[in-house]
Amino acid sequence: MAALRRLRRCQPSGIAISHLHTSSQASAKQHYKMLVLGGGSGGIAMSARMKRMVGAENVAVVEPSETHYYQPIWTLVGAGAKTVASSGRSTASVMPSGVKWVKSKVQEINPDQNTVQTVDGNEISYEYLIVALGLQLHFEKIKGLPEGFNHPQIGSNYSVETVEKTWKALQNFKEGNAMFSFPNTPVKCAGAPQKIMYLSDSYLRKTGKRSRAKVIYHTSLPVIFGIKKYADALWDIVKQRDIQVNLRSNLIEVRADKQEAVFENLDKPGETTSIEYEMLHVTPPMGPNLVVKGSALADQAGWLDVDKENLQHKRYPNVFGIGDCTNLPTSKTAAAVAAQSAILHRTISKVLKNEKPDKKYDGYTSCPLVTSYNTVMLAEFDYNGQPLETFPINQAKERRLMYHMKADIMPHLYWHGLLRGLWGGPGPYRKLLHLGMK
Repeated sequence: MAALRRLRRCQPSGIAISHLHTSSQASAKQHYKMLVLGGGSGGIAMSARMKRMVGAENVAVVEPSETHYYQPIWTLVGAGAKTVASSGRSTASVMPSGVKWVKSKVQEINPDQNTVQTVDGNEISYEYLIVALGLQLHFEKIKGLPEGFNHPQIGSNYSVETVEKTWKALQNFKEGNAMFSFPNTPVKCAGAPQKIMYLSDSYLRKTGKRSRAKVIYHTSLPVIFGIKKYADALWDIVKQRDIQVNLRSNLIEVRADKQEAVFENLDKPGETTSIEYEMLHVTPPMGPNLVVKGSALADQAGWLDVDKENLQHKRYPNVFGIGDCTNLPTSKTAAAVAAQSAILHRTISKVLKNEKPDKKYDGYTSCPLVTSYNTVMLAEFDYNGQPLETFPINQAKERRLMYHMKADIMPHLYWHGLLRGLWGGPGPYRKLLHLGMK
């Protein structure tokens, strides 16, 4: 890790300066062979891959943010195990060199004209479009939020502005209810709402406060986790740790001045319960990116409408999608983005040669379920909700080794593998590790 820190400190500033320089010279008319919308994990990974495929001068990325965050580590930031500073790097430093960075926000996508409008009035035309705009957080859909975050008992690991509030709320906890919510919408990293619960439970035990605490998980889902193998193991953990799980319970209001949270019973419409809390971790409702939703590229629910096997748009063959903005029926995680990036790379290379895409995405995604400050249960699965495990061991067990993978190895893989277009998920390694297993 020391070597990694040194590497971070030594990142060449020349790259950052050249990017800032090129990004500021946005002309009114621009055209690119490959236009990437979004500079998150999917957008940067694909721009690195496209640079190698069609040349840097033919690739542009539209992204307004100056900082790029490795969001999976926010689980550990909220529990005080990592710093928020360690999760971010400048966008300039992760943007592939030579690729045009359009430092603006997408306002409108016009796939019939092959153009994109940015908020500063520029029009960019493209031959091929990769949409990687992520999803939208909707704290405002919970009454009393986001203003409730001004109170010290409330936090959320889902945004850079609120993740440190989780750690403060946990440190300030004395006695009472520690509550954790899971909303009635699709979410990114569906395991994260309960990861912070297990970490909080561990912290309260470590600090001698657990006996005065009631740890409660409110989830809109009818299950604790969508994949039965891991759900069974998680039920064992919550029973052992005396954690209360309320299924089909959805947070609709926060009364921060009274320290009350209001939940609706999804099985009994109109029935609500108000519960006092000493600590509240909120997972906000989430929805499709509003630009995608307002375009001809969206399905009926507002998500980018792509083929689930090759990630090509169903109606516009020169448009592709990756990550949280899509309607792919799998969990929205960075691990899914990695696997998708390899498939999408192959799909685009075939399309450029007027050939049929031949590689199929199986829905692989992964959720490292952090269950304490030194254990993780590594859930990996496919479109069918079947375990698709990399290691030839039972991954439904909590393991110290998997914690080190989550905390130390995966960030390294992210910054130096995925974002450089070199890591396309563990598929090839899985085959190697499982040789002779069947």
